[in-house]
Amino acid sequence: MRHLDVTHPTPFPRRRPGADNSRMDPQAFNTNSRLRASDADRDHAASVLNEALAEGRLTAEEHSERLDSIYAAKTQADLVPVLDDLPVPAVSASPVPVTSGAAEKTYHGGPIVAIFGGAVRKGRWRVPPTSTVVTVFGGADIDMRDAILPGREVTLRAVSVFGGMSITVPPEMRVVDSGIAIFGGRDVSGETDESEGPNAPLLRIKGACVFGGISVRHKQRKSQRS
Repeated sequence: MRHLDVTHPTPFPRRRPGADNSRMDPQAFNTNSRLRASDADRDHAASVLNEALAEGRLTAEEHSERLDSIYAAKTQADLVPVLDDLPVPAVSASPVPVTSGAAEKTYHGGPIVAIFGGAVRKGRWRVPPTSTVVTVFGGADIDMRDAILPGREVTLRAVSVFGGMSITVPPEMRVVDSGIAIFGGRDVSGETDESEGPNAPLLRIKGACVFGGISVRHKQRKSQRS
């Protein structure tokens, strides 16, 4: 009979190199991960593409192709090559939600994104000095009449791809639109008597419409209507 040598027990097999999914941050895309991608993972990846489009890092065609790849991704590893040449910002522990119903009263930055859905900002909300609004097969309603401005001038990077955007400003706000429209439209109302004043607040709009549209209108505040 053979005797087992128990003085040197057989070691447990080593773990194969790769990601430890039990400890991996679900928002950190990993090239070695077989972890299934969640809706939050895909939405975060899509927001990176939207920001890259707004900054001019991607063309509208590249953005559309990569967006298709993101929503077809099954694992986190599938998301990595789509974002490999783009800056990926850290995910906030408490991300600011994009509302589609009643608007929030405060807003502390970050892009406003509507993909196959809607986003609303109205009422008393804080406007960052520079902000980004992206609509992809969706719509956004931005009302700045009762908003809290950071100063006399704010910049809005507005990108609409097969989507629409409505921007409402108070009568005293001057609007300067330097964006472009490709198979789309940009409709900005003319200046008012109040907006032509030397101390009028200024809204600069940049970005592009690709098979989409942006409309800007001056309207009285509800409290000022007779």
